[in-house]
Amino acid sequence: MSAPAAPRLETLEVGQVVADADYRISRDSLVRYAGASGDFNAIHYRDDVAEAVGLPGVLAHGMLTMGIAVQSVVDWLGDPGRIVDYGVRFTRPVVVDALEGAGIAVVAKVGALDPDAGEARIDLTVTAHGGTVLGKAQVRVSLS
Repeated sequence: MSAPAAPRLETLEVGQVVADADYRISRDSLVRYAGASGDFNAIHYRDDVAEAVGLPGVLAHGMLTMGIAVQSVVDWLGDPGRIVDYGVRFTRPVVVDALEGAGIAVVAKVGALDPDAGEARIDLTVTAHGGTVLGKAQVRVSLS
């Protein structure tokens, strides 16, 4: 079975949705990420510590949220090496309930096309608990 062909710049239009995905994370996800990243801040796994510092509960790591958000673009591209640049602003934390976990919804739309460079800017809308959690989330991808 061969890999799907990469998207082509000339088939895209500004405003086109290229990915729409929902992801679930759990407290187990946070523990695994902490181990991989080395970020063992207790606000990412202990309710008492999170509440003691005024947080609404245990929070997902910001970089985990950022990584989850770009996964939909990686899946669409079929090759993470096509990502040229990726940036976000963290606007709201993702609270991860001990039993329910948390859902992160991602919609990826074409924001701009640069035929001369062979690149597209993909704008991400990333939400959790009904609110935007990443602002100005943009991924520049090479399609040449």
